[in-house]
Amino acid sequence: MREAEARARRGEKKPCYPVLVPVTSTHLDYDSALPGWVRARDLLAGEDAVKAAGAKYLPRLESQSDDEYQAYKSRACFFNATRRAADAFVGLVFRKAPFVRIPEAATGIGAAMAGFTNDADMLGTSLFGYAKNIVQEVVAVGRAGTLVDWEGDFEKRAYATAYRAEDILNWRVERVNGRSVPTLIVLREFVSPADYGPDGDEFSSGLVEQLRVLRLVASEAAADAATAHEYRVEVWREEETTVGRGSGKKKEVKWVLFESHVPLRLGKPLPLIPFVFHGARHSLPEVGVMPLSDLIYLNLDHYRLDADFKHGLHYTALPTAWVAGFDKAATLTIGSRAAWVSENEKATAGFLEFSGDGLGTFERALDRDEREMAVLATQVLENQIRVAETATAIMLRQAGENSVLATVATSVSESLTQVMRWVYWWHSTEAIPEMVTDGQALIELNTDFGVTGMQSGELGAVVQAWKDGAISQDSMLELFRKREILPEGRSNADEIALISGAKDASGAGAGMGQEGAAPPLKAA
Repeated sequence: MREAEARARRGEKKPCYPVLVPVTSTHLDYDSALPGWVRARDLLAGEDAVKAAGAKYLPRLESQSDDEYQAYKSRACFFNATRRAADAFVGLVFRKAPFVRIPEAATGIGAAMAGFTNDADMLGTSLFGYAKNIVQEVVAVGRAGTLVDWEGDFEKRAYATAYRAEDILNWRVERVNGRSVPTLIVLREFVSPADYGPDGDEFSSGLVEQLRVLRLVASEAAADAATAHEYRVEVWREEETTVGRGSGKKKEVKWVLFESHVPLRLGKPLPLIPFVFHGARHSLPEVGVMPLSDLIYLNLDHYRLDADFKHGLHYTALPTAWVAGFDKAATLTIGSRAAWVSENEKATAGFLEFSGDGLGTFERALDRDEREMAVLATQVLENQIRVAETATAIMLRQAGENSVLATVATSVSESLTQVMRWVYWWHSTEAIPEMVTDGQALIELNTDFGVTGMQSGELGAVVQAWKDGAISQDSMLELFRKREILPEGRSNADEIALISGAKDASGAGAGMGQEGAAPPLKAA
């Protein structure tokens, strides 16, 4: 699989010959999407990664030598609008904390779910941090995955493990009990050599690749349709062996089955693979569109234009001195203290300076790309790039971008809720994970990306509507909370208690005139 990523970085296609070891084969959609994922990773990594790719992103000019190309590339500036957009999108989603619903901590399942929200992956990552990592992956490449597993030796709890899109190598979907579910998922992992057992190198800081194969296979002890299939896990690792004899001996590396087991819950195998796909539009195994794909291509076009502009600027910006009628063997020095003297009365001198609109074409093209990038990442570059648009046009454009980001937030909310249902199910007695409802486990990410607050006129209108009995007290306070007048985490009852306490301290009706006094606030 490392070879596949290396080919993708070089822009090469997968070789057309049979894969000798089936476990290492990759899905056709994986092969098609991998070059785009690599491209996105390079741009998000920044200028060093983009320039390290060389001619893949910045083709050579005709007849350029290596030194000339290096100078050409070093003069270019990579304006990383892609990373700025990705960071801003994630920031908008998490500008408000996600809404999480789990049982009360007083119950056994509630305590287990509370432990999961505090440490989702057994690496110290909270559910908030885990959700943020997943959103970052989905915004970056449009895909990620989560495996929910059980640690039964010490902590005896369910936990989640995140996988990048590049590490979900293969999958197969089949109809089982009247629905389409994954029956095969191959995941790439990197483990410490010390994890290989007593023969591992405990002092090595490197990582060793292994494959985790998740299978849904026919059960040998099926009692009914619900138990007709069981979940099985296989771990494959590379093994070096010596083949041949005498002078024909050679070392051969092949993948071998290292471990195979059937996870149990309440003494029974799992009826499904506990793996959840995260996508920008859905939580299905199919590879979706990357949210930043259009911006990525435009960002690379801007990089190439900048390289050509700086290249032209390098050769045309400085005036070049010229002379005619001077001794060819003479050395002429340029400077305020030097004078050029010639005995030839027809001798002349001057400076060559660039004129015309050649470089202006590049400047206009760069401006155009920057405007288009501002359109694709509205709220990211809006402060830096002023576009001659009406307020209505800007609002419509931002609404469109918000709807795209809201789709991402809604999709990831649904997939993360599936993860929480799996965790809940591991600790409960429900027969299948689908029996866990939103009332028991739910997470909803923020889809309100507005940061305008509320104008004084709007504030007064809402208060007047409450005073007139047009809206309820709870509706008014909830509207204040959504427009960020009330802080997150403060309930309506808390706000009412604070207002009542202030009035008691200052006297009845404090803060209001007698005329048009508001009705008394009551806690819900």
